[in-house]
Amino acid sequence: MTDVALAVVRRGRRYLICLRRPDAPLGSLWEFPGGKMEPGEGAEACALRELLEEVGVRARSVCVWPAVEYWYPTFSVRLHPVLCQYVSGKAQALESQALEWVEPEALSGYEFPPATAPILARIVALEWEGNG
Repeated sequence: MTDVALAVVRRGRRYLICLRRPDAPLGSLWEFPGGKMEPGEGAEACALRELLEEVGVRARSVCVWPAVEYWYPTFSVRLHPVLCQYVSGKAQALESQALEWVEPEALSGYEFPPATAPILARIVALEWEGNG
């Protein structure tokens, strides 16, 4: 099981998503910026580090959501989503094909890996609860 921290970055009502490169595992699917956690590294630190490395954006952590475990046919992941508030930097596709800032209701129009489904549902729920 690979532990991966994800930066669920919000700017206004929009969330930052990235398009995986076609040659990457789960290539050409959309994702939240993030990456493998280093030994001893917490989810918040990893998500903020990966966010800066992958898209050149700084954010502050708001909260860590419950981890999501998912078993693909050839590997398994434990996603650690970290809700973040955008702070600064121009988002750039440094390690992906493209990126977009998307409103919650538009997220369903993008194809994400199956493991991301609970995270997407949580974003939509936040908006419905008026916490968005």
